[in-house]
Amino acid sequence: MVRNEARRTALLDAAIDVLAEEGARGLTYRAIDARAQTPAGTASNYFANRDELMSEVMARVHVRLMPSDESVEQSLAMPRDKSLTVKFMHDIIKRADADKACYLAMMELRLEATRRPEIQRALTKTIADNLEFNVAFNDESKLPGDRLTVISLYFAMTGLIYERLTLPGVVEPMDLDELVEVLVDRAVGPD
Repeated sequence: MVRNEARRTALLDAAIDVLAEEGARGLTYRAIDARAQTPAGTASNYFANRDELMSEVMARVHVRLMPSDESVEQSLAMPRDKSLTVKFMHDIIKRADADKACYLAMMELRLEATRRPEIQRALTKTIADNLEFNVAFNDESKLPGDRLTVISLYFAMTGLIYERLTLPGVVEPMDLDELVEVLVDRAVGPD
């Protein structure tokens, strides 16, 4: 059977929404079909099993959260200093705010990974590869900081984003601009 890639993408986007709204237990073929408004059985024709589905959802989440090439190119036209790193961190927050479902789905996948070794292996590889990509990007772009700077900012930003998504009242009283600047300043160090 020939697969329709647009339909596959729509099913994956529906799966992300289901994960974000109902959690991993709510992620069923039936729920995906209903969310995607496709005939019953469509999702099961595209994804042989839950592990394959979750693996493809992980990949789709990363595609949706990646900055556009144009955005990166515009940013790299700026001076390669600490303020550009601050801008990149703000861009991450903006993408998270624009697509909260992806981050919530990723949280669900992480929780599922604690119970399912195959998901943990796949997610570990995906995140580790992404982290290495970010370290290489920082180095090749001649942005301030080293490998540990990038890793520190990754963990800080991930925590900040998840906190904002799950317990916004904790972060809302804080000045987000100031907080991001302090995180970058502490990770990068003095100019």
